[in-house]
Amino acid sequence: MKTLISIIAITFSSIFGYSQNEEGYTITVTIDNFMSENGHALLSLHTKDTFMKGDGLIDMKSEIKNGKTTVTFTNVKPGVYAILALHDANDNGHMDYEENGMPIEVYGISSNPSSFGPPQFNTAKFEVSNNDIELTIKLR
Repeated sequence: MKTLISIIAITFSSIFGYSQNEEGYTITVTIDNFMSENGHALLSLHTKDTFMKGDGLIDMKSEIKNGKTTVTFTNVKPGVYAILALHDANDNGHMDYEENGMPIEVYGISSNPSSFGPPQFNTAKFEVSNNDIELTIKLR
């Protein structure tokens, strides 16, 4: 009888242990170096498969107040991700470029790597495993 009770207790504790965060985790992103409050901040959560290829898994649009915005991605499952951020100053919903291909609007990526050329997933990636995450992205 004691063995049966022990097995039932272990089974229930295992089930509840794995289901504690079925909704996923939150990633809170702060950007605090906007040069103006024109337009909006656009942020996208990406996997390696979606990075620099269009819409993210979750896309957010946020107002800029006092040169700052904070956005929270919710229900994020464990995995490896990267975030792209854009100051869409003219509010047209996408990044604008010079004729030579250089971006006109400022942008930033998670992990804040200092690199030249287009953003790369490997330098922007971070892992969501078992905790909520807070990130700060610097625009450039």
